[in-house]
Amino acid sequence: MKLRRPAVSVALVAILLASATILFHRLGAGDICSGNEAVEAVFVQQMVEHDHYIFPLENGRQPMYKPPLFHWSATALDRIAGIRRVTATNLRTVSAIYALAGIAITIALAGWLLGAEGAIFAGLTLAASYQYISQGRFARVDMTLCFFEAASLFAFVWWLPPVHAQSSSIDAVDTPSRRWRLYVFAVAMGLGVLAKGPVGALLPGAAIVVFLLVSRRWSDLLAILEPGAVILGAVIASSWYLACYFGGRFGFLNRQLASENVGRFFGSLGTMAPWYYLEPILLNSLPLSLLVPVAVVVALWPRRAATNADGESPKASSAARLFAIFWVVTVVFFSIAAYKRRAYLLPLWPPSAFLLAWLILRLREYSVGGAIKWAFAAICCALVVFNFVYLPQREIRECASDSFRPAAEEITRAVSPDDPLYTFGFDEELAPLLFYLDRDAPPIKGRLGDAPPGYIIVPERVWRMHRDEALDLDPVLTSEHGTRRLILLRRGKTYARLAYPARSR
Repeated sequence: MKLRRPAVSVALVAILLASATILFHRLGAGDICSGNEAVEAVFVQQMVEHDHYIFPLENGRQPMYKPPLFHWSATALDRIAGIRRVTATNLRTVSAIYALAGIAITIALAGWLLGAEGAIFAGLTLAASYQYISQGRFARVDMTLCFFEAASLFAFVWWLPPVHAQSSSIDAVDTPSRRWRLYVFAVAMGLGVLAKGPVGALLPGAAIVVFLLVSRRWSDLLAILEPGAVILGAVIASSWYLACYFGGRFGFLNRQLASENVGRFFGSLGTMAPWYYLEPILLNSLPLSLLVPVAVVVALWPRRAATNADGESPKASSAARLFAIFWVVTVVFFSIAAYKRRAYLLPLWPPSAFLLAWLILRLREYSVGGAIKWAFAAICCALVVFNFVYLPQREIRECASDSFRPAAEEITRAVSPDDPLYTFGFDEELAPLLFYLDRDAPPIKGRLGDAPPGYIIVPERVWRMHRDEALDLDPVLTSEHGTRRLILLRRGKTYARLAYPARSR
């Protein structure tokens, strides 16, 4: 697969355009139904629509679950575009942009170390990855974390001198250019922490340390601890946490560090079996996900990793080994952790795309290498088409009968913004309802009959169970949409302004 420079440029532009198309195509066609996505939507809504930029609260009381880099990115985009209202489209756009940027930097690194063919294969791999593209269309902090973990690893490789570099090599001496690359690495590590907490620096950092120790690169291990870069990374990483501390927002710190980090690792939110990730590792992006462990083994195999076959650069071999170590460190870390989610494996995909491109190119020395390259490219192109067609349909189908949006619109027309609004009896995440209501609706504790004056939103099944204990509550609206059957109750005669008859159609 020998490509001329114009053909390479056309191919890479086509990959980026195809990636953008599948990431942004019908991005807002499905409502925000998932509690995981809606939680982030509520906090972005607090920033964009209510100017609560540093310490937003869910439902007037719950602090943020994650650090705010994703939310700040969404707010910045909306401010630049002059948008004052959060929708499914502009919320998910943030993840899509980070996903597209991740593809771009992966292509850039692969092109630098593996050449034009490597850049094409790496870009095709990410565009074809089901997990990567689906998470790029989902408004969670995971894609932000994925981008900055990849940026950290890539910046380190960019800074790292070749194994056998001579002292006269520009990459081997302490030039201003190389020092600047180290600061880029520090910034990426710090932003990784702001994306999802200490894990954003812990996993890339652990992989880098293991790589340097295994490679016996003692001078490089000391060099990355340059005080200026360390201080810069630490300042960025700790900035929001220090704002919480000095602002007296200890509830944010407790949720972020104690609950969301330490608590999750040790099982306060649940426990999964150590082999939980076996299926996601192998099946999350078939058939590509089946090939990634093979590439990891080849990169770590001593004889193969030490051989620079067919002109492969030592730096490409070092990058492949580092990314394989990162893959192992990440899988081991989350397998040991008590609480597990499939999305935790997302940051593996940019390094894995490089590894697959590296593996495909190593097969050039075999007679079947050319056929394998064309077959791999064809499979990736077919998967890109599949992602384009299937993902929007799946997103719409999964939310077709599970959206709070129609009910929230009816409730908003019935209840004045000045009227008290509460919820009762919900045994699920309230964030999707709160997002579409665009207001707080505190839950009532205790008996329904003890509800204060105002309006109360109750699931229909809960109202049937508690009707006898709240005879003075008047049903003023029944909203029936798919599985979302809600009753709007009223206590007190002053709250009687309705925009239409009691029962919706």
